[in-house]
Amino acid sequence: MRWQDIDQQPCSLARSLAIIGDNWTLLVLRDCFLGVRRFDDFQQRLGVTRHVLSDRLRKLADGGVLEKAAYQERPLRHEYRLTPMGRDLYPVIAHLAQWGDKYLAGDAGPPLVRVHRQCGEPLEAKLQCGHCGDSVEAQDIRLEENPHWAGQLLPTQAG
Repeated sequence: MRWQDIDQQPCSLARSLAIIGDNWTLLVLRDCFLGVRRFDDFQQRLGVTRHVLSDRLRKLADGGVLEKAAYQERPLRHEYRLTPMGRDLYPVIAHLAQWGDKYLAGDAGPPLVRVHRQCGEPLEAKLQCGHCGDSVEAQDIRLEENPHWAGQLLPTQAG
């Protein structure tokens, strides 16, 4: 399968990667969560070429993650705002950053600390069951195929 066809996979992760699975795209999203909205500000912070940045912003807007809104008429200029779909990516970004803080930050520690506004303590991102509230680790999860996709997604167990 070719990368440009990844969105055709019957897999939610593959379809998600078709929109956000690129190093520049994740850095654009990081900056969106830090409050960056304008093309020139993204470019200055990231040091990415205009062509690559334009492509990534277009892909995020076409995918429904960002919305493009005019902030100036002459000349016409746009800013990029997270949509509800985009804001729902925050846990993904927080978990990925937390993983990097744990395994890649080195002796100096993480460059940023996420602090919970309500209690003032550093945030620890955790996966939590929406039903019972328990914290969940990978070993606590069982995957079940949707009957619509039965027999197509999970590897079969040998005899």
